[in-house]
Amino acid sequence: MRAPEDNCLEVVVGRLLGRRGLTLAVAESCTGGLLGHRITNVPGSSAYYQGSVTAYASEVKERILLVRHDTLYHYGAVSQQAAREMAQGVKRAFCADVGLSVTGIAGPGGGRPGKPVGLVYIALSAPDGEWLERRVWDGNRWENKERSAEAALDLLWRYLDGRLMVGREG
Repeated sequence: MRAPEDNCLEVVVGRLLGRRGLTLAVAESCTGGLLGHRITNVPGSSAYYQGSVTAYASEVKERILLVRHDTLYHYGAVSQQAAREMAQGVKRAFCADVGLSVTGIAGPGGGRPGKPVGLVYIALSAPDGEWLERRVWDGNRWENKERSAEAALDLLWRYLDGRLMVGREG
């Protein structure tokens, strides 16, 4: 395995986190740890990366990330509400400045009406606001996981680079 290139997102966000003196924690579901893996591939990431929770089971989302049972019951684990609470919960659990979460249906099964395979919600919780994005990928399981991790890093990059409006989106 090679070291990440200087211009890949995990390196760029690492530099920005360091410059801004911010810490990061990640909550993952459908990416299964891929996002944390990419972040920790960057030498020196321990200076800004607090850690992650791979919360595949709803019970873990509730117990560890404090996603409300009502949220999971009424909206499901793959929802904007669950993604937002996951980002808030991991930020709180790790005493981080920024919480980033991703939850979705990687496939090939698991889709249903209104929640197709490839549906992903990505949320970011920071001191100055919260942002949420919905994506629907059309790849295989691995492609959907890769695209989701890349999209999460992209949301983080846009936040750190000042490209998102302050407040709440999504």
